[in-house]
Amino acid sequence: MEQIETNYRALLAVAVVLNSQRDTHSLWEAITAEITKVIPWARASVTLYDREADGFRFYVMATTMAQVVLQRDTVIPRIGSGMGWAYDHKTVNCRPELKQVQVFPEDTMYVQEGLGRIINLPLLVRDKCLGILNIGTIESGVPDPGDLEFLAQVATQIAYAIDHVQAYEQIDRLRDQLDKEKDYLVEELKLRQDTDSLIGKSLAFRHAIDLAHDVAPTPSTVFITGETGTGKELIAQAIHDWSPRHSKPMVRVNCAAFPAGLVESELFGHERGAFTGADRAREGRFELAHGGTLFLDEIGEMPLETQAKLLRVLQDGMVDRLGGKQPIRVDVRVIAATNRDLPAAVKHGTFRADLFYRLNVFPLSVPPLRNRPDDIPLLARHFLKQYCVKFGRSCKDIDQESLERLMRYPWPGNVRELENVIERALILSREPVLRIDNHVLGVQASSVHTQPPEDLKELERRHILQTLALTDWRIAGPDGAAVRLGIPPSTLRSRMKQFGLKRSPAG
Repeated sequence: MEQIETNYRALLAVAVVLNSQRDTHSLWEAITAEITKVIPWARASVTLYDREADGFRFYVMATTMAQVVLQRDTVIPRIGSGMGWAYDHKTVNCRPELKQVQVFPEDTMYVQEGLGRIINLPLLVRDKCLGILNIGTIESGVPDPGDLEFLAQVATQIAYAIDHVQAYEQIDRLRDQLDKEKDYLVEELKLRQDTDSLIGKSLAFRHAIDLAHDVAPTPSTVFITGETGTGKELIAQAIHDWSPRHSKPMVRVNCAAFPAGLVESELFGHERGAFTGADRAREGRFELAHGGTLFLDEIGEMPLETQAKLLRVLQDGMVDRLGGKQPIRVDVRVIAATNRDLPAAVKHGTFRADLFYRLNVFPLSVPPLRNRPDDIPLLARHFLKQYCVKFGRSCKDIDQESLERLMRYPWPGNVRELENVIERALILSREPVLRIDNHVLGVQASSVHTQPPEDLKELERRHILQTLALTDWRIAGPDGAAVRLGIPPSTLRSRMKQFGLKRSPAG
């Protein structure tokens, strides 16, 4: 009677401690501590069933044995194991004479450790088995029925504590997911205000839009190419909006915006303790985009080691978090974009050929603005209306001479540069009709005469050279040439290298 009272006092203490936990890490620590207090054991472990592996993974493992053969990272298969028997039958399995009889494959490893008896107890919650509590002792022989009953009660408390913690963590994950989705949706609303910028009646542009309409209803991967500033992200947003996934977020990742060491964490997420500063688990962008679309901008800048992991996700839909022990299945439609020549990058070994072919399922090329001059007046007037509202101005139109000047200009920065020019011109204008001279464009009059198509590259080279001269060869910064051209500094440096533009030592 005294032993029964002692056991139930201990059981109550276990229940109080375990059910006060709210995260898995602290729960495993509490289970280890409480088992140590209430159960005489030489080896104790808690394994949870992993449906993907159809086996059991160790989450708690404590031992007093000098030799440990069955390590913590071992996965015990359900079929043919003692844990699997207890799981399938939802009842206790005890092997009291391990040294004489080994029934299951893992029993040999227990004997090598020096155990004489092993007990597998199912962790049951409402007739569902979460995993197994495994208790090993040096002593052999059939255990006392009262001890077995007590162990079963301890297993029940552990099972309910695990169930509660998993429920809390699921709630936390859903809350975090909703918070992050809300942030992305706010950004989407801002971007969708700009989707009207998909303006144009030229054949080249309408062809690109028709392709976007054709591929949108499918789950196929889309690979968008085009020069910087042509509107690749707007095309990606339109494909998402026209797809069956439109009610879920489109999550954006600029592959060039993160240091190489952080790209994997951003894309695939990480577990707590995966690296210095990882004080909690975090979902990656793939998990945030589950059910929706992931837009990988500047995919050509992705590090090679990250490309290999991305390839696996595209192949089998499984994400491996940094520091994670098991993959996570995701349902994501991928749209990638680049302004780089990826086939050339494949030849030079800076981009994986297998990833390129996996991405290049449905290629879609966005034409540069110089190839669709008829769209320039439409876009210019659209941006004028937009910035009149933003600045509280009442400018009504753009004069004809200015429109013709805009149509003659080669637009190395494409639509983004055109938008910048209209904004700059409106800031400087106080007239009811907007006039845009060569000074606003940042070029001299001699550089914007009508040119035949074959001279466009030379015109672009001279334009860049003149802009560099105007900015005293400053590339970056608010007064740099990149801002005037409406392109990123990295793109300007690439164009300078392409055209062989170098400042002379005397300059």
